[in-house]
Amino acid sequence: MTYAYLGLGSNVGERLTQLEAAISILNDKEGITVTQKSPIYETDPVGYVDQPQFLNQCIEVQTTLEPNELLKACLDTEQQLHRVRDIRWGPRTLDVDILLYGDQIINEPELIVPHPRMLERSFVLIPLNDIATNVIEPNSNKEIGHLVIPDESVKKYEF
Repeated sequence: MTYAYLGLGSNVGERLTQLEAAISILNDKEGITVTQKSPIYETDPVGYVDQPQFLNQCIEVQTTLEPNELLKACLDTEQQLHRVRDIRWGPRTLDVDILLYGDQIINEPELIVPHPRMLERSFVLIPLNDIATNVIEPNSNKEIGHLVIPDESVKKYEF
């Protein structure tokens, strides 16, 4: 059994409903149990900025799946919620990224863990810190709580 951390994001349609549905779908998959979820944050888009704001959240899962199997479960979840990949960093109903998989460092064509841009993104680190402050990021060998930088543009979502 391995603990993994996933980043979720949505900025198309019913954003909150998409996040809730994603957590439910993932939790219903064999070999995945959602054990923690962060508060939800509303954030500005990164990269391609001409799009609506995102809702972002991180979840902790306990899994018996191997990393590539977990990736497949994440991609399947995106497809179930009608993810369309038209524009790099573009609008999406749902994005599910594997941020951390235990203490593993994975560098394969289809999967890089820890997520390669995780440390650059407050919208990932802030919610991740809410549920994994003492977890070690294996590339830096530092706790998440020591890597997070306050960012006033990342606001807790009020609903």
